[in-house]
Amino acid sequence: MGQIQHKFIEVQGLKLHVAEIGSGPNVVVFLHGFSEMWYSWWHQMVAVVEAGYCAPAPDYRGYRLFDPPLKPEKASFGGLCDGPSDGARGAGMAMHSRLGPRMNLDGQKLILGALMLKQSCAIYILFSRSELPIAAENQEIMDIVDPSTPLSSWFTEGDLEEYSSLYQKSGFHNTSNDIVLYAWSFKEDMGITDFIIEVPALLVVGGKNYVVKFPGIKEYIRSGKVKDFVPRLEIVFSPEGMHFMQEQSLGEVTQLIIKLLKKHI
Repeated sequence: MGQIQHKFIEVQGLKLHVAEIGSGPNVVVFLHGFSEMWYSWWHQMVAVVEAGYCAPAPDYRGYRLFDPPLKPEKASFGGLCDGPSDGARGAGMAMHSRLGPRMNLDGQKLILGALMLKQSCAIYILFSRSELPIAAENQEIMDIVDPSTPLSSWFTEGDLEEYSSLYQKSGFHNTSNDIVLYAWSFKEDMGITDFIIEVPALLVVGGKNYVVKFPGIKEYIRSGKVKDFVPRLEIVFSPEGMHFMQEQSLGEVTQLIIKLLKKHI
């Protein structure tokens, strides 16, 4: 991972963070998901570079090292997608929102670091299990986490330190508010009339991922209905896979990505 370079690019008054490794004309952009950051892809980034590609991985807007919206409380899905630049919007780089309050006083750094370490553990405990996490009426989602639950074997102490240190900049308000923002997005007119994705695509589905427990998700995928919108989609089911597939099953996911690239490039 030492070969990965970090760049900060000023775009329309925002500071965009991109981790990057490799060079050449063939580029594979890695976009992280809910609650994560560029780091979640670093194994695959190194692998695709060894296969001859360049691999940049940005943090989403307001996540970790990428500046938040100027007015987080007024953020909208469309506004976030318009944020960095036309190129970034096309790549889907600005899809997350809202930066919570940050503690900047020296006396608070130790407390904040301990809090981030605890929260990092809680997120990976909560979302690495196969049951659908549902909080009771008077609970927060993190209240249902049993702190005595051990972390998964694939999540190392080094991973935990990396996530905790980078969470100190952005906090955790992003991850909770994302869900609300996505719900709002269905009510926004994004001006998109053609929803068909024509390029080759790969979907790796973890059989123990709690997301497939949402009503209709598994049937929608297994029936092939999803291919109405992504006709060139390849679907791979990994029976033991959970939510953080690229970290839990990094060898399997890496091989599938390399195979897809070699097939179509």
